[in-house]
Amino acid sequence: MNRLSCLLVLVLVAPAAAHWYVDLEAGPVFSGYNDVRIPGNTGTLFSLTEDLHARTAFAYRVRLSKTFGDRHWVSVLVAPLRVESRGTLNRDVLFAGMLFPAGESEMKGLYRFDSYRLTYRYGLVRARRFSLDLGLTAKIRDAEIRLEYVSKSDSGASKTNTGFVPIISFRADWSLSQRFGLVLDGDALGVPQGRAEDVTAALRFAVNDRIDVRAGYRVLEGGSDVDEVYGFALFHYAVAGVTVWL
Repeated sequence: MNRLSCLLVLVLVAPAAAHWYVDLEAGPVFSGYNDVRIPGNTGTLFSLTEDLHARTAFAYRVRLSKTFGDRHWVSVLVAPLRVESRGTLNRDVLFAGMLFPAGESEMKGLYRFDSYRLTYRYGLVRARRFSLDLGLTAKIRDAEIRLEYVSKSDSGASKTNTGFVPIISFRADWSLSQRFGLVLDGDALGVPQGRAEDVTAALRFAVNDRIDVRAGYRVLEGGSDVDEVYGFALFHYAVAGVTVWL
């Protein structure tokens, strides 16, 4: 965490010659699978998308970035996510130490995954129509999974988790013309205990020298398998975004 704080300070006090820009993105989120077992070795394995019905969510993210010359790039990202599920359980579920009997009442599930990231990338390739950046993201996740009765929201159980994860970060940009381009941008890493992927493929359009807009598809997938919690989820985003140089 000390290294993370030092890098953030460097971003804020960097020379005025560096370029700032802000990026805003938003769109609907559709759930793929979302399998949960808490605790990971004694709870009941159930699905927030099959045993319950996951509703379409709306998500946004905000990124503040700074470039240093042509090859160095640092950013701070805030990306909250909340997905709600509803339905009636057709079997008993033991979740976070609480037993939820089958068919007793309508249930509500909450999957919250708020992500805060500090990223550094270095420009490996700078060609006329193609660029490739590679770096590292320091990610802090603030997550919660909750299961409760709709009729009595004070009766339920939840599991929260806050942790730090380092992830490989990358960006590839193909210029199709003076104004249009294709972008592949994301963070991804896999280890024996779990994995995380957050990747976007989008078509971008340069409105002018200071504003770019884009539209595309984002996939968010991953989870962990440890004694404390088993959980793997997949989400599909339809995204639209705008980048403004300050």
